[in-house]
Order: sequence, then C-alpha cells, then structure tokens
Amino acid sequence: MSFRLSNNLLGILFFVTFLLSIPILVAGIWLSRKAITECERFLDKPIIIVGVFLMVVSLAGFVGACCHVKWLLWLYLVVMFILIVLGIAGTIFAFVVTNKGAGRVLSGKGYKEYRLGDYSNWLQKRVSDENNWFKIKSCLVDSKVCSDFHNQHMNESVTEFYKVHLSAIQSGCCKPSNDCQFTFLGPTNWTKGNGVFINNTDCNTWSNDLGTLCFDCQACKAGFIDNLRSSWKKVMVVNIIFLVCLIIVYSVGCCAFSNSRKSKS
Repeated sequence: MSFRLSNNLLGILFFVTFLLSIPILVAGIWLSRKAITECERFLDKPIIIVGVFLMVVSLAGFVGACCHVKWLLWLYLVVMFILIVLGIAGTIFAFVVTNKGAGRVLSGKGYKEYRLGDYSNWLQKRVSDENNWFKIKSCLVDSKVCSDFHNQHMNESVTEFYKVHLSAIQSGCCKPSNDCQFTFLGPTNWTKGNGVFINNTDCNTWSNDLGTLCFDCQACKAGFIDNLRSSWKKVMVVNIIFLVCLIIVYSVGCCAFSNSRKSKS
C-alpha cells in the first residue's frame, strides 16, 4: 500500500513539474525569435535549457515511478541531489557576493549615489570586464532607462530635481556625480566647469549626449550592481522556496525507491 501511495504521489509531482516546464520552454523559444536587444538574446538560451532539462527529468521520473523502472528512479535521485546541492551552493554564493555595498546618502538630496569600490570584488570584476560591460551597457541603452528619466523630469527645476527619488541605475548612469558640482540645466543636461577632476574620473567621462551620458562611468557600474543586488535578493527568496520543494520531491522519491526495493525483497 505504501509503495503504491509513494509512487502515485511521485507520479503526480512529476506530471506537475512537466506541465510547468512547458511555459518555460515556450517562453525561451518565443524570446529567441522575438529578441531585439542584447539583454533578451542573453536570456533566451538559459531559459530554453532550464525548460528542456525540467521536461526531460520530469518525464524520466514519471516513467520510473509509474512503470517501476529502477534505473530511471536512480537517475532521478542523482539529478535531484545534484540540483539541491547546486541550489544551496548558488544561494550561499549569491548571499556572500551581494551582502556588501549600499548607496551613499547625500545631504539635501532625495537620491543616493553609488561607488564601485563599495561592492564585492567578484561583482566589481564582472562589470569591469570590457566585454561584459559592453553587453550590459547595450541593455541599458536599449531599455531607454535614461531617455525615460529625461522625459519624466525635464520640466522640473533644480530644487525639485534634487528632491526626486532615483533608482540606482538612474542615479549612476543618467546624471553626473554630485562630486562634479556641475550646473543643472536639465536632468541629462549639465554644464561642466573648467577643472580637472582627479578625485572622481566620472566627471571627465560625463557627456550630455543621450547615447553616452554616464554609461561608461564607475558610478553607472555601481548603480547596476546595486540594482542587481536587489534582484538577486528577491531571487534568493524564490530559490529557497524552490529548494524546499525540491527537497520534498526528493524525499518522496527516496521513499518510493526504498519501498520499491523492499517490496521486491
């Protein structure tokens, strides 16, 4: 009786997982065909791989549980164990690399500013790599984050602008650093002084051109990392829930496999 119960429950869990893999796979295929920006092209392959992987594992486990195929249950148990270990390791790693760094509060300003050196060395190296940053910058430009920022705040006075709450990317990529002491003409239009800014090289990097702005600034990289930190922390919560589900399914699988062996002995 326990053997039937465990196998039936496992079969249901595998079937649900198989159904969940279908929209993931469809989303990946759709994204690969409709991709326009570098961001979208970067995401399509991982989504397809995850969808196919879940589908194959689900089918293998479903057949193993319902048809009592021993080697498929073994395959399921091994794959699930690897997934759980990788999931735990990935969650710990994400926590370590995102635990350091935060925006700096500015007196009299509604927004914060960001410094690349405040974040983990691993994240700094990733965004400092020219190839990586070219792709990231392409994403930021294609997403029109600074164009929307310009349109949203173009009619504000300097006093109103300084009170605005900005996202990390808007603060780091769409305006010059507060250190530069530029004269405000508009949210993406600032008058430079004649000095050389030794303490903050971003001041010399800034351009009023909407396609350039501060996308090559260290502050932009820091703002991107801070935004990434927030996203990763949300993903970690989802990942922990996913891990709990994996452990439950893995435990049922172990129970079904153990009962299968006992029934044959």
